[in-house]
Amino acid sequence: MSTHQTSTHSRTRSSRSRPARSPQGPSRRPSPNRLIILVALFVGIFGILSLRVIQLQVFQHAMYAKISASQVSQKITTTALRAGIYDRNGQILAVSRPTSLVIADDFQIQHPVRLAEAMSALVQVPVDKLVPLLSRKSGYVVLNNSLDLTAGRKLRSMFFPGIVVQDSSVRSYPNGQIALATLGGTNAAGAGSVGLEYAYQKLLAGQNGLTRELTSTSGVNLPSSRSTIIRAAKPGIGLELTLDTSLQFVAERVVAKQLKATGGITGQALVMDVKTGEILADVSLVNTKTNPGVLGPIPAWGKNVGVPGIQETINNLPFAQAYEPGSVFKLVTFSAALQQGLVTPTTLFTVPNSVTVGSRYFHDAENHAVEHLTTTQILAQSSNIGTYEIGLRVGTNGLLAQVERMGFGQRTSINFPGETSGLLVNASTWYASDQVSLPIGQVDAVPPIQVLDAYNTIANNGVFIQPKLVRAYVNSSGSVKAMPASATRVALSPTVAQTINQMLQQVVLAGTGTNAIIPGYSVAGKTGTATIPYPGKDKLLIGQYNASFVGFAPANNPVLSMIVIIERPQTTIFGGVAAAPIFQQVMSYALHHYGIPSNGAVQKPLTGKGASVASDVT
Repeated sequence: MSTHQTSTHSRTRSSRSRPARSPQGPSRRPSPNRLIILVALFVGIFGILSLRVIQLQVFQHAMYAKISASQVSQKITTTALRAGIYDRNGQILAVSRPTSLVIADDFQIQHPVRLAEAMSALVQVPVDKLVPLLSRKSGYVVLNNSLDLTAGRKLRSMFFPGIVVQDSSVRSYPNGQIALATLGGTNAAGAGSVGLEYAYQKLLAGQNGLTRELTSTSGVNLPSSRSTIIRAAKPGIGLELTLDTSLQFVAERVVAKQLKATGGITGQALVMDVKTGEILADVSLVNTKTNPGVLGPIPAWGKNVGVPGIQETINNLPFAQAYEPGSVFKLVTFSAALQQGLVTPTTLFTVPNSVTVGSRYFHDAENHAVEHLTTTQILAQSSNIGTYEIGLRVGTNGLLAQVERMGFGQRTSINFPGETSGLLVNASTWYASDQVSLPIGQVDAVPPIQVLDAYNTIANNGVFIQPKLVRAYVNSSGSVKAMPASATRVALSPTVAQTINQMLQQVVLAGTGTNAIIPGYSVAGKTGTATIPYPGKDKLLIGQYNASFVGFAPANNPVLSMIVIIERPQTTIFGGVAAAPIFQQVMSYALHHYGIPSNGAVQKPLTGKGASVASDVT
């Protein structure tokens, strides 16, 4: 072997026997300082997290728990069941029927078509209408707000996703349109909006309850969740009215037929118990087929009362509408003169056809030569000029005082929503011509209820009694709490009241009110055919009148009083023709309905000249 080869081999062995060197150089141990920093960093982070956990769990637990709960738990107001309204005999006039309210959170609904097909029969909504509702993606959709309770309970038990069933109610009026102008109605929220429903809202509504429910962010109950009652709802207190449904029905139908027959705008009527002031019938109708003209339309409920075009008004006109009463207001003049002893029924007056007072010309309705009439004849024939002469004896102060004494210009204790006190002249606004206008009922505007109150005072032997519409409260248990008797006051002496009673009987027997005669019963009353002022102008509506009749029966022992008004009749304008027949029919029914015996009295009409129905125009 050559020397060169030996060397080479030796170098090769030598290189294999040496340990391999790391390409990164020699290995080193971790620095103690670095370990300390890492440990400190981990401990710091853990400490911060621990402090945050302590802060959240201990110090801020209540706050965040409240926030968390509020995202899924809501306090829901539970509406109390609205109490019913009944007539004097316990017949239901208004009632709230418990129902189920079905709502959907359509964000939770994945298959609206499939769900609609499954629940359509239960929710009582057709599939083709249900699918769009379930697909709306609004988070809150009412599917049915008046589902019957049986179907509602079954639907609730099936736990459809996104579907919630809650308790609700629907207000209904079982007798349809009867007395709706008196009862009023409720709005979409179930609260009273007009009439007695509005006046007694707080009492009828009761006290709402409070329920805790688990809900989605849109406010709909979470599926399969349970409700917790925090405070139970308390039902409302019902009303027993003074109205008699049977008499109300008859009165409405008679007024409706006459309103249609005469082409009038509105028809109003009230029937009252003389001794108690209880209103037994309250009629307020409008003829939607007649053009109301410049006075504007009368809001109505939109459904006929059984006669085409005749509907219940929304406002109760016998309380809410003031009108110039005309000749029925002459009661003020005659009662004042008799009370002061200025006239007797037989006092004789010389009555010309016309007079001019101030700048105004006044005349009787029918032309005549100078007449000699007694006080009773002036009333029976409704002489404007004769009434003016009696008013002269009373004087301005005496007339104004008597207006107040008879209850005019004062709201009744019923305080019906929208009730007007009327518009009266006083000493500061007195014109010379008012010496004629006031005695014959032209210058004061009053609601019909005040006119009836005045005549009821005559029927009640001179005692004014406040009218009443609510007879008692009805608790949810069924117990009844009677209302106190109506307040009374003496307005006239019994002698004066009885004298006027006799004079008013002659109006019916031999005067303008012969169409109010009821066979077998004595009737006292007065007609009125009153002009209507043009709104906003110092003139009258040409050819437009309010026809009225007000009276009571049996006149010898009064039990019932009644007023009737037909506004702007077209076929006839006279109270003795348009209004008196309504009184005759309704009062005749009422007397028999309540079993009032015939008095059998033989009444003698006045001798001498009688009066036509046309003589009461003012």
